Amino acid sequence: MDLDLFSSSLGKDQLVEEEEQQQQQDELQLLVDFVSFDDWDFDVVPLQHESNVEKTVQTKKSYEITESKKSMETPLPSALKILKDYDSRFRRSRRSNTKKNIISMQNNKSECIKANGCKLSTDEILRLGAEKFIQSFTISREEAYMFSHPFASSFLGLSEDDTRNMTLIEYLLASAEKVGQKQFDRARKLLHECDKSCSNKGNPIQRLAYYFSRALHDRINWETGIGTSKGIGMKRLAYIEDSLMSLNSSMIAAHQSVPLNQVTQFAGVQAIIDHVAESEKVHIIDLEIGNGMQWIILMQALATNQCESSFKHLKLTALCTKFRHKIEDTCERLMSFAKSLNLPFSFNIVMVEDIMELKQDDFELDNEEVVAIFAQYILMRMLARPDKLDALMRVIKGINPRAMIVIEVEANHNSPVFVDRFVEALFFYGAFFDALEDCMKHDEKNRTATESEHLNQGIRIIVAAEGEERTIRHVKIDVWRMFFARYGMEEVELSKSSLYQANLVLKNFACGSSCTLEMNQNCLLIGWKGTPLSSLSAWTFS
Repeated sequence: MDLDLFSSSLGKDQLVEEEEQQQQQDELQLLVDFVSFDDWDFDVVPLQHESNVEKTVQTKKSYEITESKKSMETPLPSALKILKDYDSRFRRSRRSNTKKNIISMQNNKSECIKANGCKLSTDEILRLGAEKFIQSFTISREEAYMFSHPFASSFLGLSEDDTRNMTLIEYLLASAEKVGQKQFDRARKLLHECDKSCSNKGNPIQRLAYYFSRALHDRINWETGIGTSKGIGMKRLAYIEDSLMSLNSSMIAAHQSVPLNQVTQFAGVQAIIDHVAESEKVHIIDLEIGNGMQWIILMQALATNQCESSFKHLKLTALCTKFRHKIEDTCERLMSFAKSLNLPFSFNIVMVEDIMELKQDDFELDNEEVVAIFAQYILMRMLARPDKLDALMRVIKGINPRAMIVIEVEANHNSPVFVDRFVEALFFYGAFFDALEDCMKHDEKNRTATESEHLNQGIRIIVAAEGEERTIRHVKIDVWRMFFARYGMEEVELSKSSLYQANLVLKNFACGSSCTLEMNQNCLLIGWKGTPLSSLSAWTFS
């Protein structure tokens, strides 16, 4: 039997059989093209000495909270305090670019000439727009000085495009503030001005403003009773989950062009290997398998070192509550790839309609196997339903895996205060739009699809939805640490091999120098030009 493991059946004529075999081979080639292994060197036995890595990856203290000045003539709204924090963080990032506590693969230049002629970076324009918005409030001279920007001494020095983009952000922030104050007519007027300049086909600021403006319109319609948000959050989340399970052209293009996802996947897979390297039977439980590309990486690593290790069998279990047919497609692809490597492999699906129904026995555990849990961007989706998250964590604790690898978004989008959440999301997604602009500037079609299919949905859930409809709730690693402590989990150090993999990925991307890596205690933070976007951490149960 060739790569066609599942589709052949008795009674099919030879022509149909050959067509299906060719389709399987095409899909297998797609997997090979999707993840190139030519430059990767995984350590199935953890490295003991990596002096060169120590020079590249160094620890960063996690204390990034600076005290606000207590002497203010007029107290700033909480959202403005967040803007102030971003401004001071930006300054520290520029000043300490070469300090030892930053793992930086880039030189944070204050000016960046974009292909579209825009002189200032996306990050700088966001801060300039925020500064103008802040200065519209009655605050003391001292406070105004604290917000001054290196280029803000004279706005007349900005290019016409930069000035227009800066004003666009100012209108957007002002509209969000009015929405937070329930002044919806004034918010609509400000959005109308914003809509004159924003576009999903423009520069990064215009595209960012376009999607946030749409989300604000949705929010206003819901607040004023014009529309309803009932079911919207779940529908948008289902759309995101469905698209992440597909191997469409835009997803493949983004994966191959933007380093962020590959950094977490390669470093995460190495973290798993570090904990199961000496085991004969390995059982990986994936809480959100998606399209399964991360396991192509693991299979390649295990197959390469199979002769030198005691490894005998890899079992992968995918947990799901919907989209079983999509996971079955993933199963077929992975089974085909394992067969091409002559790798002993089995795949199980555990499907429950409600995560509250999940039991430890559902996973068919074997006493001879070593279990590792892989949780990639899944726990955040359960924050709106803490009862479900608690039920899942209790099952995981009962399994007592050798390690649990967690990849999450590093952002605070769970504030009950709308404007605070809006500001945090604006800067966070601004970094993503900037990354797509830099890394996919020659692929507008797939870049536009990525923004509209993925980033747009997340923005609209965070901005427009409330209650259980706000199905995406990002929190930072400090919050996860407190949460995991309830279940007796201990954060363990990522190996030098994992950090080496993260840096190796960046070296293979033309835009890799803009991706920043830093340590927050034992957790690796992956960001773009200094803005953290995701976190990778490893945990054990005491």
